Amino acid sequence: MKHSLAHSVELDLQADASRTGAETLVRQHFFEEADVKRRVAIRKGLWVAVLIYLLFSVTDVLLVPDVSVHTTFARFVVGIAALLILETQVRVETRTDLMDVTCAAALVCGYLGWLLPALMTAYTINMSYYMVFGAIFMMGANLFFTFNFALSLFASGVILVIFFVALSFLHKDIYYQIAFGTFYLACFSFTSYVNWRLNRERTRVFLSTVEAKVRQREADDRGEALFRLSNTDPMTGVANRRAVDAHLRRLWSEWITSKRSFAVFLIDVDFFKKYNDYYGHQEGDRCLVQVAHTLQAAMSDYDAVVGRYGGEEFITLMRYNTHQEIEQVAELLRRTVENLCLAHERRRDGTSVITVSVGASYARPIPMPKLERVIHEADRALYLAKESGRNRIKLFDPDDPLTSDDTENVAALLDIAIQQDLVSLVYQPIRSLVTDRVQAAEALMRLRLLDGTQVPPSIFIPIAERIGKITDLGLWAIRTACQQMLQTGKVQVVSVNVSPIQLKRPGFATSVAAILGELGISGGQLALEITEGLEMDMDSDVLRCISDLRMLGIKMWLDDFGTGFAGLSWLRLIDFDTVKVDKSFLHDGATPRGRMMLKDIIGLIRNRGPKILVEGVETVEQLDLMHQFRIDHVQGYFVGRPVPADVFEVSGANGVKGAR
Repeated sequence: MKHSLAHSVELDLQADASRTGAETLVRQHFFEEADVKRRVAIRKGLWVAVLIYLLFSVTDVLLVPDVSVHTTFARFVVGIAALLILETQVRVETRTDLMDVTCAAALVCGYLGWLLPALMTAYTINMSYYMVFGAIFMMGANLFFTFNFALSLFASGVILVIFFVALSFLHKDIYYQIAFGTFYLACFSFTSYVNWRLNRERTRVFLSTVEAKVRQREADDRGEALFRLSNTDPMTGVANRRAVDAHLRRLWSEWITSKRSFAVFLIDVDFFKKYNDYYGHQEGDRCLVQVAHTLQAAMSDYDAVVGRYGGEEFITLMRYNTHQEIEQVAELLRRTVENLCLAHERRRDGTSVITVSVGASYARPIPMPKLERVIHEADRALYLAKESGRNRIKLFDPDDPLTSDDTENVAALLDIAIQQDLVSLVYQPIRSLVTDRVQAAEALMRLRLLDGTQVPPSIFIPIAERIGKITDLGLWAIRTACQQMLQTGKVQVVSVNVSPIQLKRPGFATSVAAILGELGISGGQLALEITEGLEMDMDSDVLRCISDLRMLGIKMWLDDFGTGFAGLSWLRLIDFDTVKVDKSFLHDGATPRGRMMLKDIIGLIRNRGPKILVEGVETVEQLDLMHQFRIDHVQGYFVGRPVPADVFEVSGANGVKGAR
């Protein structure tokens, strides 16, 4: 608690210091800005004052013509000298207060330079009236220029003293001296007072403006901070989904109006849930932060936006020139994260570091284009990259049946497949080499379009998993297989493939138990085949579900053994009733090396205890080899092809009637 409180106080002090520093910078900036404006005003003011000063030469000719040449010459000397000095100060960037002193000196010298030759005139009466001209210099010092009060008071005071000295020499009439002296004193007093008031007001306005500037800058900074906060993922610091969506809409608008192509990359951290569960959520957060910063650094040379799209999924948006550039960027994103070498010891796919799968799509001319479609296509490509083994890239291909637009039709079809009887099961026989009879069958799902066209399982099964329909389809398959094959007594055991998604779903074992109870089927007559794929990691929910299913008496089979990386771990953790060896090992058995590998695999499984079923038996030679290796069960076209339940009939020792 003390540490937290001290840290909080420290943060507050830092925030206050930051605000104070920002305010000081703003004040300094405003002073500098105001100083620049003052320098411009001083320069313009002196030029105007000198011009007016020179124009008064006309008055000299009218009132003191005998000395007008001298007064005019003095005017030009003082005026030009003042301008030259000021312009030099401007060039050498003299301080502004020294420029004010130059202008004040120019006023005093201008008054004195005119007054001295003017006092030599023989037109004393004219000059006695002309003396009032000196008040203009006094008003210039107090009102025309924006001197500070002390400088204005000094300059106007010097002009006042010069006037009184000149007055004592020019006119001896005491009444004249009183009248003009009073006028000058009043002019000095009033203009000085007004100057004092103006300086106070200017200072107050100046400080108020500075304060307003500071407040405005603080408000702008807060607004910018709030805007950044509203568009930034708080944990990773990259753009959040709101900012990404806004940028995506801008790119889409540019593409619609000017066909400026852009690409979308969806990036998913592989096996992140297992990383979080094993290393802890804090380490998981650090992992995401490092991945985010790495992705952002990798895209720094591109006109791209990197954002967090949710959970462990990131997104990158960029403009591109060629499809090759899209592939290069996708590979750059994948490789950059892999090169981080963040340890991930809980993976079971042969890789021990954090990696990402990348799916990419791009805007292209199609009928009725939609923004959402680009994201969906990138998502489909990402799904295929993950299905291909993770740590892969996949660019959306409109001509690929797994990513083409037809998958949207299949996805829509799966929503009505069960109700419209568009989905069905066929059964492939499984022969026991001990009894030489077909004792079991594997249920295989089929899907047809509304026009009767068949959709390959390799297409619709991944789509069903992606859109979440695999659970409903899986339970339907279990119920239908039990009804068609077990209730009718066609076989002793029927096997049904299950997806890891089904095993992770809460209540799956309960749903299976309800089906068996409703149909009056013993759990020992049902086998569930689990594919040894990359998705089958040691998830606690999966293990718990398998344990619950085994308690119901349901047989658990490990399918496609040898095709993934987790088979040995699963054999160690779970007592499978049967392990199905992938057909690729049987087909490789035609060579001595392949036969030795097949023998080793069989020996490995046999030492663990489960029965062994070999898939892909297509010739009598392969069947003989299985007899030599004392295999328990075989499956393949030589035993029987998949057929509907109504034509599946066990016929003697050879297999299924009409199956070959």
